[in-house]
Amino acid sequence: MKNSFIARNPSILIFLACLAVFTLVITLMSHAYGTGGISTSFVKTLGRTLCLCLVAIAMDLVWGYCGILSLGHFAFFGLGGYMVGMWLMYARTEIIVIESLANSPIPPTAQEVQDAIGTQIFGVVGSSEFPLIWSFAHSLTLQLLLVVLIPGVLALVFGWLAFRSRVTGVYLSILTQAMTLALSLYLFQNESGLRGNNGLSGLQNLPGVTAGQDAISVWFLWASALALGLGYLLAAWVVSGKFGSVVRGIRDDEARVRFLGYSVETYKLFIFTLTAIIAAVAGALYYPQAGIINPGEIAPIASIYLAVWVAIGGRGRLYGAVIGAAVVSLVSTWFTGGMVPALNLGFYRIDWVDWWLVLLGLSFVLVTLFAPKGIGGLFDLVGARMAPNRHGADYGPGKGSLREKEGQE
Repeated sequence: MKNSFIARNPSILIFLACLAVFTLVITLMSHAYGTGGISTSFVKTLGRTLCLCLVAIAMDLVWGYCGILSLGHFAFFGLGGYMVGMWLMYARTEIIVIESLANSPIPPTAQEVQDAIGTQIFGVVGSSEFPLIWSFAHSLTLQLLLVVLIPGVLALVFGWLAFRSRVTGVYLSILTQAMTLALSLYLFQNESGLRGNNGLSGLQNLPGVTAGQDAISVWFLWASALALGLGYLLAAWVVSGKFGSVVRGIRDDEARVRFLGYSVETYKLFIFTLTAIIAAVAGALYYPQAGIINPGEIAPIASIYLAVWVAIGGRGRLYGAVIGAAVVSLVSTWFTGGMVPALNLGFYRIDWVDWWLVLLGLSFVLVTLFAPKGIGGLFDLVGARMAPNRHGADYGPGKGSLREKEGQE
């Protein structure tokens, strides 16, 4: 137990405990299971924030630990949402169609039901036929498998092509952004089979569930908290031990790690694919709480925001990514939701809804210049003050090894 990665990283237990307490408090203050002190809409906001924290962990793992600045991970996030959204739209529309045809004097055939469902879903883009990509939309199990498979395979193929060519640095970032832009432009077309610019809507309604949104919002909060806890545990395990040391070595000096005989491309490909799957799972939980997904969610700017969250929170530390995503997401909701009154300077009126992105960009610049460790770096300062005052050089390379002054004493 002493050598387990949890024992070496007590912050894991602290994070999981804080997450459990947070979830319990929100549950007890919700309308469905508590006092009603928190509105259902805010419970949904908190649930979505937990999903954003999970995708931020994925970004920190691929960028903060492995050194790959991916500007395309929000594309995987959106693909996960689309996979679940397809089933939600199909199942909900199927129930509506069957109920509407129930009083028909002649029972409808299976093909007539299928055609009616297609007309309901794709009538907005002038079609009634199911595209090939909707072949498994009738099955929740298959669509959940696609949440993992589609982003995972895309990341595997893209990563294999990029890493085997040894594309690194800004060129790799541009490639990931180009992939995201291409996918977004494709989804904007009606021929994509995902209703083009209209996207998928009404995702907040769970088919066959009679409970109201008060209860459903809490259920998704629980699911999001569970996914975040497991994702944090998985990421912490990945970056611990020898594997984690190699990954950080690739970030710091890729050429030296390759010289030592490690297959750098294999490590990169594993991290890139794993984080794409984590991002997709986060998206699959996020969009049913948001209620709608469209191609605008996969635009390259979203992935840039993701990198900003991680930088503000402090990359290279998992809890920093969580803090950055949570703080920026909640502050963004506060500013863009009209909860901050406008500031009238006499000669100019500042509407914070319009100025929020300017503030976010300014925060990123200030953090980069004056606090490169981000918000998470504050914990380092606290830890340094609480650590014993030991002087002299280390006797050994291990963390916490004796120093010269202690050895003399």
